[in-house]
Amino acid sequence: MVETLLPTGVAVGSGPEELLTERVHRAASHAYRAPFARDIGRILHARAFRRLAGKTQVFTRLPGDASVDHFRSRLTHTLEVAQIARTVSRALGLNADLAEALALSHDIGHPPFGHAGEKALDKALRAHELRFDHNLHALRIVDWFEERYPAFRGLNLTLGLREGIVKHSRDYAPGAHPELAEFFLDRFPPLEAQLIDLADEIAYLTADLDDGLGSGILTLEEIRAAVPLFRKFHDEALASYPDAAPKLAVSDAIRRLLDLLVTDLLHETRRRVLAAGITTLDGVRQAPERLAALSPAIEAHRAETKKFLYARLYNSPAMEAEHATAAEIVTTLFATFVEEPRLLPEDHQAQIPAEGLARTVADYIAGMTDAFIYAQWQRSSPR
Repeated sequence: MVETLLPTGVAVGSGPEELLTERVHRAASHAYRAPFARDIGRILHARAFRRLAGKTQVFTRLPGDASVDHFRSRLTHTLEVAQIARTVSRALGLNADLAEALALSHDIGHPPFGHAGEKALDKALRAHELRFDHNLHALRIVDWFEERYPAFRGLNLTLGLREGIVKHSRDYAPGAHPELAEFFLDRFPPLEAQLIDLADEIAYLTADLDDGLGSGILTLEEIRAAVPLFRKFHDEALASYPDAAPKLAVSDAIRRLLDLLVTDLLHETRRRVLAAGITTLDGVRQAPERLAALSPAIEAHRAETKKFLYARLYNSPAMEAEHATAAEIVTTLFATFVEEPRLLPEDHQAQIPAEGLARTVADYIAGMTDAFIYAQWQRSSPR
């Protein structure tokens, strides 16, 4: 039985924590839904959230490619992160609604084709002295591009969720980003936001072992050699279920690995909070370092597993062709739209005077699914 924390999370209803439930546009309270629960609904109904189903997690998602049907998309990965975030936040006595809302929104700023697409889009923008940051793009999505209300643009999310979208995975220097001043850049985010980055890593590291093996790029033998914890759990599964199908022994090993990582995150975060004597949100914000963490031993395993996946899966020769195609498509389309802005949809053309042409083009491309950008590329570059 894991003890819950003292109220270090967001204690909605009184004190400075109440600030995090405020919205840009005033909204009446709901009869039976708390503020962050309403945020969950707004994210789930957002078009950007639905588009995650057609965006790359590791393997590109194009029509007719049945080989990726069982691999994670950005959407299924996001749901796995949300499950971990709910579990840990509830066990720690934090605000599970805020943690879930953050998990559901943490990837909505990603462009098509995963990290290869993001690198290509950032490179294209750098030629115009701009950058692409998927966290900041996610904020633009929820604050402006989503249109669901006749009175204003955006989803009108709480300050707590908007802060977490920006800061869950990195800290921004106040002087470098004055436009983000409302998000307490000189302080750490609440624990709910801090947990998301590690929930994300736990979800994708374990899932990518699974999908990498299913793709044939990774072999069971090399995973066992490179990931000692997997080998330990796989041996236990083989001993406990000698007659089970090989794929079930693998599934059981990955399940046990996932459980160990989540449990370690929970215990280590609780240990660090209690050791620091922190009992308030302000204490979390002003701590010497982020408090959500894995223990040193498990952190070392995490780092080694990530290093292995980068070398043998993400940057493997087998993935080079996909990454090259992604870069070509993004780069070519970006140049095409910059050269001929009339090809942009009218609503995006209307943004050019305020946002500039390059940023407007990047916004349009970032919203595309893999299949849509591929079709646009084929249409603009006949072969």
